[in-house]
Amino acid sequence: MTKGGMESVEVFTSEGKGRGLKAQKEFLPGDVIFAEPAYAAVVFDSLTHVICHTCFKRQERLHRCGQCKFAYYCDRTCQRAAWLNHKNECSAIKKHGKAPTENIRLAARIMWKIEREGSGLAEGCLVSIDDLQNHVDNFGEEEKKELRADVESFLEFWPPQSQQFGMQYISHIFGVINCNGFTLSDQRGLQAVGVGIFPNLCQANHDCWPNCTVIFNNGNHEAVRSMFHTQMRIELRALSKISPGDELTVSYVDFLNVSEERQKQLKKQYYFDCACEHCKKQIKDDLMLAVKEGESKPSAETVKDVIQFSKDTLEKINKARMEGLYHEVVKLCRECLKKQEPVLGDTNIYLLRILSIASEVLSYLQMFEEAADYAKRMVDGYLKIYHPNNAQLGMAVMRAGVTHWHAGLIEAGHGLICKAYAILLITHGPSHPITKDLEVMRVQTEMELRMFQQNEFMYYKMREAALKNQKIQVMPEPSNEAPPSLFHKKE
Repeated sequence: MTKGGMESVEVFTSEGKGRGLKAQKEFLPGDVIFAEPAYAAVVFDSLTHVICHTCFKRQERLHRCGQCKFAYYCDRTCQRAAWLNHKNECSAIKKHGKAPTENIRLAARIMWKIEREGSGLAEGCLVSIDDLQNHVDNFGEEEKKELRADVESFLEFWPPQSQQFGMQYISHIFGVINCNGFTLSDQRGLQAVGVGIFPNLCQANHDCWPNCTVIFNNGNHEAVRSMFHTQMRIELRALSKISPGDELTVSYVDFLNVSEERQKQLKKQYYFDCACEHCKKQIKDDLMLAVKEGESKPSAETVKDVIQFSKDTLEKINKARMEGLYHEVVKLCRECLKKQEPVLGDTNIYLLRILSIASEVLSYLQMFEEAADYAKRMVDGYLKIYHPNNAQLGMAVMRAGVTHWHAGLIEAGHGLICKAYAILLITHGPSHPITKDLEVMRVQTEMELRMFQQNEFMYYKMREAALKNQKIQVMPEPSNEAPPSLFHKKE
């Protein structure tokens, strides 16, 4: 694949959507349609000291730039790789006295690249930075106020000896960042750690039931010889069979919301009205709002009351999670489930949200059996709603499998881990750290399952002895953040 692999796609005018991307050849599920390095990217302000500024991996010990004392890197290899983009930034931070916010830093990196290379088509790009949508004309009063503040801060930071740009052009760059900034995640894909601009990816239109997914690959600089190093990049991967001429689409938002709510979110964040088939026909809305059927079918008033109670409980749960009160979270979840279970259907999104939180927090508190029960119900609901090759579905199934494994439910645990592995092979590929972790788990659980099938009594005895001899692995602390979304929106 050539840099970017852009010979496999072309830009076209999509009816009612403006520009879009379409395939030039056939792709099968899991195929990488193209890979694209960042035009410019920065680490979030809150994580600048714990995330490498080159590969965006989370590391315990990082090397700090000796000049600006702001940028951090895995090692000298990452630091050398960053120098072209950090050189001007380093000098500007020293003169300014402190580093500006992530939006200002990203705008500055884009401008310095334009200063070096011009604003025309960069190598491997289908469109120039000048041609990207900025939607400044669609900004509300609050967004315009933030834009003016960003432009003012940028001008204070921008060195006088660098190429000078007009106010309109600077506003264009901030507009591009606002509606095209792609969320970068750490090497496990679980936490959003930065934002970058990828011009080719920006051409992919939204569909709530897309045929592609976007995965961030942190690259690999660990090989001894630099010829085996791989670059930090995004990968556009096929989720289903794609024929030549088909439009390539990705989802800008999580599908786990009724069509009206997804449309509101897309209009607010990306300034367009979604007219995809799933929104027009409200496909799967009935599942997401399901209630109990049969003789005990609840009244509309009862359903309304339970939904409101669920919304209020979710607010209380978020507050308790922010304060680290995890036993209080469990108590709230149990109370809410008691109200929901006689009224809401198994695929109702409010029930699924509570089940997801309960299983995650209980796993962290080492209460694995109860967590496994909730995780299984959550996955059963997700499988009826999500696209079969959805990345978030794969991650949820993986979490459920690990929870069952920890609970000693080896048959169910191995089955869920295998299912998650099959999904993530398509969405993430075999070389992604998450997929590699899953492969190790799959082999381990397969070995344990064989032992269990041969002698169940002996399996539990050996498991009990193993747990006594080693400290049980603590599950990651529950995060109050939603899973990383495709595009980063300024808070």
